[in-house]
Amino acid sequence: MTLSSRTVSSSLAGPSAGPRPPERRRRGLSRRGRWAVVRHGALIMGALVSIFPFYWMIVLATHSSEVIYRFPPVLTPGDLLGKNLASIFSRINIWAAMANTVLVAATVTFLVLLIASLAAFAFAKYEFAGKKVFFGIIMATFLLPAQLATIPQFLLMSRLGWVGDLKALIVPSLASAFGVFWLRQYASSAIPSELLEAARIDGCGFWRQYLHVCLPMIRPALGFLGMFTFIGSWNDFLWPLIVLNDPSRLTLQVALSQLKTAHGTDYGMLMASALISIVPLLVIFFVGARQFIAGITEGALKN
Repeated sequence: MTLSSRTVSSSLAGPSAGPRPPERRRRGLSRRGRWAVVRHGALIMGALVSIFPFYWMIVLATHSSEVIYRFPPVLTPGDLLGKNLASIFSRINIWAAMANTVLVAATVTFLVLLIASLAAFAFAKYEFAGKKVFFGIIMATFLLPAQLATIPQFLLMSRLGWVGDLKALIVPSLASAFGVFWLRQYASSAIPSELLEAARIDGCGFWRQYLHVCLPMIRPALGFLGMFTFIGSWNDFLWPLIVLNDPSRLTLQVALSQLKTAHGTDYGMLMASALISIVPLLVIFFVGARQFIAGITEGALKN
């Protein structure tokens, strides 16, 4: 009687509770899997949306203005890229403009990294009179829009006799408040004070500490700031347009702006010029991003 009552009660109770946890785990995994698919799908869609403007620029650079104005728009590349590029080369001296832009951007980037890293190292790891006051003044420059300094800068460049010269683009760009702030914040946490103390005990002065301790430790931050500065200097348009008046000294962005005329705009040629200006930036970005990621990985392995 006891065995039969247990059998009946177990049959009335239905299936045992043993298999339920695996089923719940399978359902939980399937939900996580579905959410993973949704997340990856959203990321892929976001990437496609981000890439589409570059693809659209390439498509427009291979067509004429008549085709660009069609509706519905043409979404496949054409065969006029060579013609549009030839029109650009015949109208402006694009190689001289690109050489000027590379010279300005590379010089500004190198000097900004040098000056900002020196200031950041001093602000992060040294104590001196007026440290907080000086750093506060640097931070206060963030409150001033760049356009506000255009007229005073032009008057200063005019008195120095630099109007029309590339020095007028390089020198005013060397004081980077963002660079000092960014590197100072990074150096404060990345450079151990104990390591600097050990270097001082070994007889290392400021410059040896800067070269052999500071620069290797903040290399990822320097990589980011270098990319940020180079791209900003390459794309600068307003200040070069104001201060440069020599056709042989024009930067790329100012030279390309001459393609627009009062009689009409050839958008195919304009998009081809935009394609020319963006290719060096893509190369710099991919090279810099690889070094930036490598620096982060190296720092993680050291820790």
